Amino acid sequence: MTVLSALAGVTGALPAAENRPGQQQMALAVANAIETGRHLVVQAGTGTGKTIGYLVPAILAGKRVVVATATKALQDQLAAKDLPFLAQHMNVPFEWAVLKGRSNYVCMQRVREIQDAATGQLELEDVAATTRAEINRLVAWSGTTDTGDQASLSWAPSERAWQAVSVGSDECPGASKCPMGGVCFAESARERASVADVVVVNMHLYGLHVGTGGLILPEHDVVVMDEAHQLEDIMSDTVGVQVAGGRFSRLAVAAKRILDDPTLVGAIAEASFTVRDALVPFLGERLSSPFPDAVQNMLIDVRARIERIQDALRLIDSNVEDAKARKTRCQQLATRLQDTIDVALAARTGFVSFVGGGPEYPRLEIAPLEVGGVLASGVWSKRTAVLCSATIPSSLGLRVGLPAGGFDEIDVGSPFDYEHNALLYCAVHLPDPRSPAFTAAVHDELVALITAAGGRTLALFTSWKAMDAAAEAVRGRVEVPIMTQRDLPKTALVKAFSDDEHTCLFATAGLFQGVDIPGRTLSLVVIDRIPFPRPDDPLLSARREQLGAAAFGQIDLPRASMLLAQATGRLIRNSRDRGVVAVMDPRLGKANYRWDIVKALPPMKRTRSRAEAEAFLREITT
Repeated sequence: MTVLSALAGVTGALPAAENRPGQQQMALAVANAIETGRHLVVQAGTGTGKTIGYLVPAILAGKRVVVATATKALQDQLAAKDLPFLAQHMNVPFEWAVLKGRSNYVCMQRVREIQDAATGQLELEDVAATTRAEINRLVAWSGTTDTGDQASLSWAPSERAWQAVSVGSDECPGASKCPMGGVCFAESARERASVADVVVVNMHLYGLHVGTGGLILPEHDVVVMDEAHQLEDIMSDTVGVQVAGGRFSRLAVAAKRILDDPTLVGAIAEASFTVRDALVPFLGERLSSPFPDAVQNMLIDVRARIERIQDALRLIDSNVEDAKARKTRCQQLATRLQDTIDVALAARTGFVSFVGGGPEYPRLEIAPLEVGGVLASGVWSKRTAVLCSATIPSSLGLRVGLPAGGFDEIDVGSPFDYEHNALLYCAVHLPDPRSPAFTAAVHDELVALITAAGGRTLALFTSWKAMDAAAEAVRGRVEVPIMTQRDLPKTALVKAFSDDEHTCLFATAGLFQGVDIPGRTLSLVVIDRIPFPRPDDPLLSARREQLGAAAFGQIDLPRASMLLAQATGRLIRNSRDRGVVAVMDPRLGKANYRWDIVKALPPMKRTRSRAEAEAFLREITT
């Protein structure tokens, strides 16, 4: 069976079957990459059907494949929709599995401890009644579920309730050391993955696999990095380490379950505030090496507190299985946290230290200056890789360490008719974004465009301050409702916007990607500025210093182009969609780098005339 015939058989079974040349081109390229062992980078625009485009040739090749996604939404789509569909309609039998981090599965040892008449109720004494009810409901569910996966719940438990019945990888001692290891849901998922032909994971888990030298995932021949535009940032997070107050809070909870010493446990609980107080003055800053005295002394202090917990744990000698399990988990959690602190204090070459997070939950981060070396030795040299996304930054291959001359790069476009269905409007007449007059001018443009569109607008801003100011200024000047990202949780917000086509939604960078709103509800996407990364971002500033004059072309411009393309991609979600993308930043029409950005966007007709944009909006929304 050829790739194209298999693809035709699968796509022909779709409810709205149509010929997709880009998908065919992608499938052939993926098949060739797997056959030759040559890495492939694919930009596959919205509507290409990229998941089918890489899954069909991968399954046909008979190779073990790991698909790593950047978002949970895509992971769930593959598990709930794409793979079951292929299993039904491909004439090639294959097994597939989804593997997640341990904290996604209910822990049967924790369930047993909660059910213990002597200690379980005591453990839940300090828990609110509503949370206790949720925990009891989760305990009951653990006896009926086949997978133990939180995603299979029909309701959403609170974070506190779920934490009571689950453990993270830092806390779990492994099946061989756990009394309930024989019925562990996380281990069962790993066993299913070990014999599957296609294994779906998220990039964070894949990063942990790389960081541990390949100990987490089964051996595989091919890895597909879907949503690959996020690969560098996610690998930086997983290859690096973090010290945050929340880790001490979790250790305190674990210690309280086994140690009857309020002073020791209290000292660990208070360490979360010690960490916060030491880090807050340096929020958003890169730290010197060695660390400032306040940070250095804090790390030494909290490490000593952990050691006192470790000393107390060593004195516990119990033959009761549940007590032994509690002790082992607490020791593991304490040891992992000590190891992280030791890495932080070691001041490793090639890493940069900075304080991220917010005022309430700051975190010390130690991240690699570049992840290319780690990926080259841990991934690219071991197996064939396919990297794909709707938007691929121009410098991706270089930034993630793909071997020069050792990979192919293609752009299969999109099946949508952007030239006739979409218009890119750049407001070149507006002041420079750094001018005090820019904000008011943007508000005037928004009023005119929203009025022409009759609402139906997703306005995206590069800061919360700009979003709030625009909402306040525009609300009284238009006749349609305006919601902001502050009004509702993301899922509810998008639903409310989708349900009323006259509503406008003002949002920030969190909605630049991953939002799918087809139809007339969304006819206008407005972007206030070219989304360049912050100049004071600690990690990026260190990388800029390393690159020197090449930094703008390798870091800032590709990231801005990618984010703008992602934001633009919210507009056209099916072949019938029509609309306008309006960019308020005049640099898109004037700066000497403008074509680098425009070339990264879909091939829309372009205009500098607001009147033309308004006329197009009136035409498509009446």
